[in-house]
Amino acid sequence: MFEQRIQQHFIESADLKFQSAQSLSRPISEAAQAAVACVTGGGKVLACGNGGSAADAQHFAAEFVGRYERERPELAALALTTDSSILTAIANDYDFTSIFSKQVRALGQPGDILLAISTSGNSANVLAAIEAAHEKDMVVIGLSGRQGGKFAQALRDTDIHICVPHERTARIQEVHLLVLHCICDAVDAQLLGDQEPTP
Repeated sequence: MFEQRIQQHFIESADLKFQSAQSLSRPISEAAQAAVACVTGGGKVLACGNGGSAADAQHFAAEFVGRYERERPELAALALTTDSSILTAIANDYDFTSIFSKQVRALGQPGDILLAISTSGNSANVLAAIEAAHEKDMVVIGLSGRQGGKFAQALRDTDIHICVPHERTARIQEVHLLVLHCICDAVDAQLLGDQEPTP
């Protein structure tokens, strides 16, 4: 009944990934190099986002702390989306816009990275986290979609903006996951050597 509709999802997703491969490969490579410099220098990656982007932040942190596809030493990463006591206390005592920025100010150090994820590029609490990261002399890797939204103005020249050229949230999120896997793979290749992972 829904076969044609389902197939169209696959086709649209595959087309976007193919179209994005060339335009996004350079900023993804720059993000991976920044991540390697961060973790080998004793720094950490703080990741944040809302909804599906929160899940992506947690997914990324899990693959850094645990592993991606190859065994390697643990890499320091923390999703700012997971501590319900912190999130609810800040949202209740201050406002929801502050839930990530206060954590960045508490935990971030110069040399750390903020991985800021927002499909629209307009999430107020993620933008506040970017501002806090700049106050802490952190590099920001911003994942967005559409035309980049407010990320385009919030990010500095020293930051890295990976903007998926599509309007649909689901398609943007699908490419964001691929981007994060590419970063993890490139980090592993840099740290462990450029060989094919064991299945």
